[in-house]
Amino acid sequence: MGYLDGFKVIFKKFLGTRTDSGRRITLEYPEEVRPKPERFHGRHVLNRYEDGMEKCIGCELCAGVCPARCIYVRGKDNDPQDPTSPGERFGFVYEINYLRCIHCDLCVEACPTEAITETKLFEFAFTNRDDAIYTKDELLVGDDGRPQQLPWEHWDGGFDPAQATSGWMRATAPSGDANFEGMVSWSGELGYGVRAPEGGQVLDAEQQAAKASKASAGDGHDDHGDHDDDDAHGGHH
Repeated sequence: MGYLDGFKVIFKKFLGTRTDSGRRITLEYPEEVRPKPERFHGRHVLNRYEDGMEKCIGCELCAGVCPARCIYVRGKDNDPQDPTSPGERFGFVYEINYLRCIHCDLCVEACPTEAITETKLFEFAFTNRDDAIYTKDELLVGDDGRPQQLPWEHWDGGFDPAQATSGWMRATAPSGDANFEGMVSWSGELGYGVRAPEGGQVLDAEQQAAKASKASAGDGHDDHGDHDDDDAHGGHH
């Protein structure tokens, strides 16, 4: 490539690549923020049940599975008279270091109670290293079930606080399995109630026949949709 060939690429991109509205594809950040995919991996939140109790039981599985070792958790026994979570223990200390986090979402996969999920928020920057370590007080949703907005987070255009905090469903959850299509499998969250089931995968003819055979044999999964009636703090265990 000659000395001037590189400039051809720049001018071609500048003059030729435009949207229908006549603007260049490049966005003017932070005034313009690109829309996030439905299952975008962003900043974490710690969720509560509909009655306000914390979902985290301090099991430390999220910290154990984290490949970047950015999560630090310490559990503590619940006060029998005033429990924090419905389990025997709760997350007394919970920290995430976003200078290390790679947003792989393995912590969400590992959590047995759906306590930790990821929002679509990704526009946040820090002026010092201490701000990059989110504590439990910063991660835990408020009394309305919504994430807390911190001073260094840019929500305009990139994050809608009205969206569910558990915006990303675990790939291994029943809602991602065609055999559980249309069935509720996510425990209710404070501020949002029971999460609506996802559409599931498209069944081919062989899978449809197998599903029909199971239903006719009486061993289908129709009883999964109302499991929350038996256990208000259900989740996946």
